[in-house]
Amino acid sequence: MPLFAVHALDRKSALPSRLEFYAAHRAYVESDDLHGVNVVLSGPLQSPDGETMIGSLFIIAAETQEAVEAFVKADPFHTNGVWDQINISRFHRRKG
Repeated sequence: MPLFAVHALDRKSALPSRLEFYAAHRAYVESDDLHGVNVVLSGPLQSPDGETMIGSLFIIAAETQEAVEAFVKADPFHTNGVWDQINISRFHRRKG
């Protein structure tokens, strides 16, 4: 199954919203199989000092990029305006 990298950056001053919707986001990510994708790896992006979450990174296995796009668009972080910029790219795993 193809892999896709999702790189999502939070809007400025989104940390309070990120924290508010964190539990819903985590539950959603854990329900990946219900949405036709498999989240292989996920976690928050951090500021250079490691103190502040500034976005999200996913590696997702899915049959199509459209399936990944639908999954991302329904994520509580997206529907509640936490993310500002989202990039989805096909990913070729070489190691790991």
